[in-house]
Amino acid sequence: MAPYDDWNTIDDEEDEELQDASYLEGKRDVILFCIDCSESMQELREDPNYEDAQTCHLFTALEAAVQIQKKKVIVGPNDAVGIMLFNTTRKTETTRIQSELKKNAFAYQPISPLNASTIQELIQLLDDAREDPATLRKAFPPLQGKRIAMGDVFTSCNWVLRDGAPKTATKRVFLITDEDNPHPGPASHQLITSARTTLIDLTQAGVTVEPFFISTPEKPFEVTNFFSSVLLPTNLVDDEDIDTSDPSVLPESISISRIEDLLAQMRFHEVPKRSHYSVPFKLGEGLTIGVKGYGLVTEQKKGAYKYFVDLGDRMEVATARTVYVDEAREAEVDKAKMLYGMSLGETTSAGDDEDEDESKDEGIVREVPVGKRPFYTADDIRSFRTMGLEPGNPYVMSLGFLSHASSGIKLLGFKDRGELAFEDSIKHSHFIYPDEMIYSGSKRTFSALIKSLVKKKKMGLVLSLTRRNATPVFCALLPQEEKADEGGWVDPAGFHLIPLPFADDIRAATVVKGVRAPDSLKGAARAWIDKLSVKNGAYPPDSYPNPALAYHNAQLEASAFREQYDPDSFEDLTLPKHEMIHKRAGALMKAWKIALDNDESADVVTIQEKVAGTKRKAEVSVDEAELRAMHLSGTLNKMRVDQLKDFLRSKSEPVSGKKADLLERVGEWLDKH
Repeated sequence: MAPYDDWNTIDDEEDEELQDASYLEGKRDVILFCIDCSESMQELREDPNYEDAQTCHLFTALEAAVQIQKKKVIVGPNDAVGIMLFNTTRKTETTRIQSELKKNAFAYQPISPLNASTIQELIQLLDDAREDPATLRKAFPPLQGKRIAMGDVFTSCNWVLRDGAPKTATKRVFLITDEDNPHPGPASHQLITSARTTLIDLTQAGVTVEPFFISTPEKPFEVTNFFSSVLLPTNLVDDEDIDTSDPSVLPESISISRIEDLLAQMRFHEVPKRSHYSVPFKLGEGLTIGVKGYGLVTEQKKGAYKYFVDLGDRMEVATARTVYVDEAREAEVDKAKMLYGMSLGETTSAGDDEDEDESKDEGIVREVPVGKRPFYTADDIRSFRTMGLEPGNPYVMSLGFLSHASSGIKLLGFKDRGELAFEDSIKHSHFIYPDEMIYSGSKRTFSALIKSLVKKKKMGLVLSLTRRNATPVFCALLPQEEKADEGGWVDPAGFHLIPLPFADDIRAATVVKGVRAPDSLKGAARAWIDKLSVKNGAYPPDSYPNPALAYHNAQLEASAFREQYDPDSFEDLTLPKHEMIHKRAGALMKAWKIALDNDESADVVTIQEKVAGTKRKAEVSVDEAELRAMHLSGTLNKMRVDQLKDFLRSKSEPVSGKKADLLERVGEWLDKH
């Protein structure tokens, strides 16, 4: 059976307009690099990549910001990036911005759309700093003898993002510093409280702070000295229940032990975690919380090309516009007045149209004469897709305008976790997380539900309608506890929303049993497989970009910045390391091959027996509406005997006699009813 949207469409172009695909268009991403310019960040040390050269943490942080911006020019041209430096005496040249920033905070790059010229200015500054290590100290003089309050830093970030970032964008701050206790002394408690308060104001504005702490053997970074009391936790613990001595509730911070790893960690965290939807989660009558849904797997493709018009002295983007024309009148038709009809039946006459208009005015349901073509409005088509349901808008519902037909995610009940079979996962699941923006207390209720389901080994069964024009889908709600593996990767607490298959989606697979290998051969294979196991027992997909896409983007990036691209410099991280493989398991693989060649069962081929085809039985059941239409048109005698009997049996009527008796009996029943 074809997917629902395939057989419930009118035309490809029409379907695009009726379907709301806005959730697939990722929001704009805004990143503000907030970099410390203190004495320790500008302290010169030997450059590990160049001989007889010196560098500093500030140089590495700015260089990482350049690489992130260069990448975003290609893969996210609509995104915006800014750079704000703190603990420097330099003042912003723009009077309006400087008047709002706190003292000793400097907006080097205000939030603005990405462009090559701005990035090239920063590249030139770094090239000069590589030649003369004192360049950065001259450009951004460090603050001497004191530090700016972290509360003022967060306030300045809020102002920079407020002025430059779109309201609907995903806003993040990359905080880079090597100072683990910026406010020692008797006034530290007051400054900690102020910093936490301003950070809460920042997060309530929709901004996420992702810290990158630089730790070195000479100056180790202790998060518990200051930032564990300031930064907000990323798990489901409520603010009043936070125990700062418990490291499990500390925010997800990146401690950089090698400054060379700063760029790698930034690239890992640069990909924005954009939510696909924010909907209400109805747990029961009068109990609703807010949740956000995140896509776990999204295919990355090459950017779409645009059409340009050559106007001689300049090139302008050509915009596409769809126009509907009435061929008979050769006039443009208003899209709002268009109706959608099936390809069957005749078109209605002018007189029929007048009767239809009168019926609408009288509030009577529109009736379609037999043999005529039915027409539907855009709202009708939308109701067919949604089955009369509409996704709930949290903001509208918070104001008390929740209709009974509205829905987001509705809890229907619970089942044992073991009832979810592996083959039930036919589509990518979404990961849902509580959203406190509309429904206060969502985090606490969400956390309690997870703990209860995990303890009882249950899963939820829900009805999900997360966007306009989508089809309601039954889903399994699989709980996931927060846990960290040996590699430091943290799985957040939340629910996996797994779409369940309908009966039409399930097919019986043909299982062919092959010859099983002996235990000795399995042991020989297991020996070399164990030698090649993935580090930490897990495969981190974020560390392996698509090589074809990365190669394409690297060439575009070089072209945009007028750089010479060297194809040999490209590194495909997905290529197997053959030398390492042969060194670790070469001898074991050869021994396994010899054992495989000597095993007699490896030469056995199982031939599947051919099953004689069976003739498909004709469809017996018939729709009552179709039968009634044939009765009115006098074509009821075209029905088969088994169809007539099936209809009479469903109406508790006798099925004996010849076809003429059956036709008479069916006709009488239709006349009476």
